Amino acid sequence: MIGRIRGQLVEISGNAVLVDVGGVGYELEVTVGTLSQLPQMKKQDHPVALYTHFVVREDAQQLYGFASRDERDLFRALIRITGVGPKLALALISSVSLVELSACVQAGDVAVLTRVPGVGRKTAERLLVELKDKLPALSPQEIALAQGADGQAAGEAEEALVALGYRPAEAARMIGGVKNDGASTEEMVRAALRLAARAAEGAA
Repeated sequence: MIGRIRGQLVEISGNAVLVDVGGVGYELEVTVGTLSQLPQMKKQDHPVALYTHFVVREDAQQLYGFASRDERDLFRALIRITGVGPKLALALISSVSLVELSACVQAGDVAVLTRVPGVGRKTAERLLVELKDKLPALSPQEIALAQGADGQAAGEAEEALVALGYRPAEAARMIGGVKNDGASTEEMVRAALRLAARAAEGAA
């Protein structure tokens, strides 16, 4: 099991990164949140450290990277749920923060989850049941905060990106990756556009 790697960031392409570790290049798929924390690409390589999860299937082997242990633990909890594979787990983590996910699980809020690409109502209901005892408990104030002003700003930021030509699912994923407690609509939109520009530069 490969649990963590540290090396030089060589390339960013979409949501995939290439990290050189002692002359061996490891390709990892990462969440939008992790991507936003990676150093901006310049001429020289950049040191990075990522927690990882290695998935082996009959037709492929894939390494997934995460900026924090909590993010990786959430990924592992998600892929243990029937009907949730690595790709969907990555989409969930990229679209919904851990605090927001905890809040919607405690509140039984299906709507937040069904906004994630690939998550239908049945899958969302299964997630609410399966994750009930696997996520940190929030106080009523924390739940209100996650569903209140921050959620409203995030919704407005998503609408702004849609107005700029992004698809709704894409806008939700982008804002989910840059959302911070207390951030304004404008700050989230700017951060999402910076992240998109960085990914485009890496893919060029």
